[in-house]
Amino acid sequence: METNMIKSPFNINQLKVATASKVTPAEAQQSFKTALSQAIKDVNELQQVSAEKTELLAKGEIENLHDVMITGQKASITLQATVEVRNKVIEAYQEIMRMQV
Repeated sequence: METNMIKSPFNINQLKVATASKVTPAEAQQSFKTALSQAIKDVNELQQVSAEKTELLAKGEIENLHDVMITGQKASITLQATVEVRNKVIEAYQEIMRMQV
């Protein structure tokens, strides 16, 4: 039985950590934008694959129900994780806006 690893849309290795050199705000913004865009594209791709497999199952072209269900769960979990990350980012932004300078 072959199992596939769930690929996280939040790849921490994509983010560049400034240890020795300074990163300008523009570079940090671009890095964050790239990582966020790629994560959203990965989630969207998983959703599309799940929808395609579900449609093929409904047409009777796929006999492996297990594969369809696993693909659907992967898509569901990554979407839930994305929503939770979004909620945390919004919460952090609101907290920063409430800070007095």
